[in-house]
Amino acid sequence: MFVDRVTIQVSSGKGGDGCVSFRREKAIPRGGPDGGDGGDGGSVIFTARAGVDSLAPLTHKHHWNAESGQKGGGAQCSGRMAPDLLIDVPPGTVVFDTRGFVLKDLAQAGDVLIAAKGGRGGQGNMHFKSSTNRTPKQYSKGEEGESRELTLELKVIADVGLIGLPNAGKSTLLSRVSRARPEIADYPFTTKYPNLGIVGVGTDRQFVIADIPGLIEGAHAGVGLGHEFLRHVERAGLLVHLVEPLPMDGSDPIANYHAIRRELALYNANLGERPEILVVSKSELPGADEVREKLATETGNDVLGISAVTGTGLNQLLFAILRQLDERPRAAAATE
Repeated sequence: MFVDRVTIQVSSGKGGDGCVSFRREKAIPRGGPDGGDGGDGGSVIFTARAGVDSLAPLTHKHHWNAESGQKGGGAQCSGRMAPDLLIDVPPGTVVFDTRGFVLKDLAQAGDVLIAAKGGRGGQGNMHFKSSTNRTPKQYSKGEEGESRELTLELKVIADVGLIGLPNAGKSTLLSRVSRARPEIADYPFTTKYPNLGIVGVGTDRQFVIADIPGLIEGAHAGVGLGHEFLRHVERAGLLVHLVEPLPMDGSDPIANYHAIRRELALYNANLGERPEILVVSKSELPGADEVREKLATETGNDVLGISAVTGTGLNQLLFAILRQLDERPRAAAATE
């Protein structure tokens, strides 16, 4: 099960209390204080781990609690420090607090966030010995742990994002150019969550492509499942916009293209400026060439025509993607 948003409660462990103890040995009548320190409580730590692709493992319980440290003992024995509670999440996970502030964007594998720090252990009475207090009975209690409610949100990380209206052919394209096997059907909203595929070009080139579930007008305002899907587009550095030439609902392909572009810009202004490769899908259908020419005239951009069914134009599209990906670092460097 793919889960890209979850709210959980995390609590770190309490520090163990210090100990009040006195050394009592037959040959040493005035042994003095020897109470040990309490152990530190465990922290709750999120780690972005390669190979983890969903937040689903976090849904089976709401409260995640680290262990508390043990109390100190006599003979200067410190209490055991509690182990940290380590929680693996997918790269691309953003952690928010209850106010909506971003605590950390765990964008890369290996990124770490200490979400709740364990309490420090208290001091035993041996720390309170002084020239005027030879038999101290004071000790300090362990610090309380932290507790907070957090929302984790996964934004899929991909080099390329496939966008377009429902049933534009995104899943079929992904299945043809990668080993991903998304669900494919001839009705809208077949894709319920983003699918990732690794596309190999030649013997030494590859990139990650994401099939973003179909958007509809009003998605930026949460219509349909707009917000659930639009956030995944934010990670993709390059967009491949698929336009269906003969929509099942009889709508105008050109108007559909502009509607999706408008939704992207309304959700995030930066998305409206994201590099885009414009593609007319299902080029085996009648009228596809006319739509492609009209779209090119309307936008002033090159428009590719592909057919995931026959394979027409797929290689041309893949090499166009590689060219854009190669140019992107140079464009980024030029703006710095």
